[in-house]
Amino acid sequence: MAKRIFLFLLVNILVMVTITIVTSVLGVNHYMSAKGINYSSLMIFCLIWGFGGAFISLAISRWVAKFSMGITAINPENCTPEEKNLYNRVAKLAQKAGLPNTPEVGIYESPDLNAFATGPSKSRSLVAVSSGLLQRMDSHEIEGVLAHEISHIANGDMVTMTLVQGVVNAFVMFFARIIAFATTQFVKEDIRPLVNIVVVIVLEILLSILGSIAVAWFSRKREFKADLGGAQLAGKSSMISALAALQRAYENPLPEGEETPKSIAAFKISNKSSFLEIFSTHPPLEVRIQALKQNNQIM
Repeated sequence: MAKRIFLFLLVNILVMVTITIVTSVLGVNHYMSAKGINYSSLMIFCLIWGFGGAFISLAISRWVAKFSMGITAINPENCTPEEKNLYNRVAKLAQKAGLPNTPEVGIYESPDLNAFATGPSKSRSLVAVSSGLLQRMDSHEIEGVLAHEISHIANGDMVTMTLVQGVVNAFVMFFARIIAFATTQFVKEDIRPLVNIVVVIVLEILLSILGSIAVAWFSRKREFKADLGGAQLAGKSSMISALAALQRAYENPLPEGEETPKSIAAFKISNKSSFLEIFSTHPPLEVRIQALKQNNQIM
């Protein structure tokens, strides 16, 4: 869910900055000529490395999620009855969705009601569920959440978002280098290389944040499709129940005495983001519920 997109965007920025540093140190800047920037060469350079950075982020997305969130993968041959039940439910939904194999299933400790799917392909995916979701949702609601995440995998949303991010990366890298080049014309020639790389890195971070507006918009569109897919897999009532449970969790976030970590609260699906709406990766829960209720093509 929102964690999936946030982790992907964060890793993508880090990968882009790393690529910038490495290519600068190695002098891989063939788009520069004696007359200045060769814009055609620069665009080719940015397309190659922009999409390269996005696909590197995608390739390591499952590992990053497991490492950063402390996800424990379920071994179906050696697990508790509760874990076995969760694994079997994911396996059943994956088969129903036509996935080539059962995604890796994991649990991470968090009081939040949250789950997400990630991975570089339909055959190498991960479905992670928070302990809070398993404890505070009933079977009907959990089924809806799992179906939503399986739908993300079946729809190829991570690859789709990677392509969108690749386009954004290319434009970010392109304009960051043009602005940096113009900026360095106002400093001494002996410090221009250093100023250029610093300006490029700063601009890539800032422009990536602005570019995330486009990524967030596209993500919101994909959420409606995943809701529809989840309703087709688990039933309309299960999907609506899952969204309604998340909405109730926002209104009554946690049992008395527990507090949501501030570092997580801004990105979880069950909370309204403190950021501007244009940066939100998910539509409002009430809008998603209403969209499902008004869809007469699913039962």
